Amino acid sequence: MRCSFACTSGFTLVELSIVLVIISLLLGSLTLSFSTLRDAAKFRETQRQLLQIRETLLGFAAANGRLPCPASPESNGLESLCTNDTGVCGATLTAPSRLPEHGRCSHPFSGFLPGATLGHTELDDHGYAVDSWGGIANRFRYAIASNSVNQVKNALTASEGMKAATMAAIANADRLLSVCSSAANSSSDACHSANQLTNAAVAVIFSAGRNAPTGGISADEAENIDDDTVFVSHSPTSTASADGEFDDLVTWLSPGLLFNRMIAAGRLP
Repeated sequence: MRCSFACTSGFTLVELSIVLVIISLLLGSLTLSFSTLRDAAKFRETQRQLLQIRETLLGFAAANGRLPCPASPESNGLESLCTNDTGVCGATLTAPSRLPEHGRCSHPFSGFLPGATLGHTELDDHGYAVDSWGGIANRFRYAIASNSVNQVKNALTASEGMKAATMAAIANADRLLSVCSSAANSSSDACHSANQLTNAAVAVIFSAGRNAPTGGISADEAENIDDDTVFVSHSPTSTASADGEFDDLVTWLSPGLLFNRMIAAGRLP
């Protein structure tokens, strides 16, 4: 007995639909895996960049006897200083203008890494160093402690300011930059005691991570861009976490690390 057309016509529409759904799920899984791997690679690359930047800042300090000021949004990656050393910051100065010896930065807590000043090799078209995600929103941020120490104003960025202020006085200065494990209950100049990682960072460098273009909205990410002396660093969290998404990558310079490099270069004591 011959088989009818119905039993030899191949897949039915239902079976084809099931196959297409399975293929779509597999493709979606592959796409998700690729995206995850790509972000993980960018995360590692940005960590590498941060380590390189920290070494570059230490090299600058060893060569110049001070740390650079952050770049302003308009300075094309050059460090930006105020013309005046007191009161409201006047017109800003950038190289090749002769920089004032008082070392007062125009954007000490909300500026960008001065990639052009540092001679950094991975810059965008405007002279700013960018992380592995790239783009204007992913320019590296950089903050510097602007304390007066031992009656020396802007001791970290003034010409020979660290030598004049002395290492001991800087190491014991009250609240340089603070880094917390959470923004919870922090103030504008200090972490909550339970969340404090350090209150003696001389500089903080960070990347705003993958979500920089959309502007992370968690309290921890907001703390890093609110123009004060407190910053947050911890492992990445997702939007589903209790405190919201956090993917900033943060590092900082301690006085000891800075002093060691400058002593080796003959800049201190």
